[in-house]
Amino acid sequence: MTFSSAIVNPHYAGTRHQPRTKQAVYARLPDAPINGSPVPHLTSLYHNNDRDAYGDRRYPGNCGGMLIRDLITYFSPGNVLDPMTGSGTCADVCKELSLPCTSLDIRYGFDATDPACYEKQLNGAKFDFIWAHPPYWRQKLYTVNSRDLSRTDSLPEFLEGYASFIRCCAESLQPNGKFAILMGDYNDRSGFIPLVHYTKELAFKAGLRQHCTDIIRFSHGASSSRKVYRSSFIPGLHDVCMIFEKIPQ
Repeated sequence: MTFSSAIVNPHYAGTRHQPRTKQAVYARLPDAPINGSPVPHLTSLYHNNDRDAYGDRRYPGNCGGMLIRDLITYFSPGNVLDPMTGSGTCADVCKELSLPCTSLDIRYGFDATDPACYEKQLNGAKFDFIWAHPPYWRQKLYTVNSRDLSRTDSLPEFLEGYASFIRCCAESLQPNGKFAILMGDYNDRSGFIPLVHYTKELAFKAGLRQHCTDIIRFSHGASSSRKVYRSSFIPGLHDVCMIFEKIPQ
C-alpha cells in the first residue's frame, strides 16, 4: 500500500505555435497536522493508486476498498450496511476485518429506494455505519432494471429516488451512526450535474448533519482518463466522500 505526498500529472509545455512536450509536474500535498487519529493518512485529500483486491474490478464504476477500510478503521463500527453492494467491495473489506456486514443490491431483489424493502429485509435492524456508492445518475448504466437509479430518464426523477434512498438509510442508522456517501459531479449532455450539492441538500432534509470535512478522493484508474474527447471542458479528476451523522433525538 502506497500513500504519496505528491500528485503527478502530465503537463504539456509549449505554445499554440510550438510542439508540446510531455513532462512531469509534481504538486506537493499539504502536511497533515499530527493528531490522535488511528488512521493518520486519512485526510480531506485521499490519494491511493494501489489496485487492491477488494470487489470485482470488472464491475462498472468499481471503486477501490482502501477508503472504505480506512473509514471503518477510523469510526470502528459494530456493524455495517451496504445497500448498493455493486461489485462487493465493502463486503470484502468487512469480511477481512471480521465485521458484520449486511450487503444488499438491486440485482438480488433489494430496491434501495423503497422503504418496504428495508422493512422486509432488515426487519428493524439499525447500523453504526452505512457505506454507499450510488450511481452518478446516468453516467454509467448498471442494470436493465427500470428501478435502477442509473436508468431514470430525468434529473428530477433521479433526485426523487435518491432522496428516498437517503431517507431510508437515515432511518436505518443508530443514533450518532455514520453514513458515508461517495458521489461525483459530472458533465452531462444536459449540462453540469452538481450531484455533490444535491447529496448534501437531500441528507440535511432527511435530518442528518455533516460529521466532518469532505474527503476528496482522487480518481485513479477512471475509464474516462483513457478516452479522447472532441469537446472542450475542465475534466473532473475526483469524487467526494461525505460523512453524515444521525442526530440523537
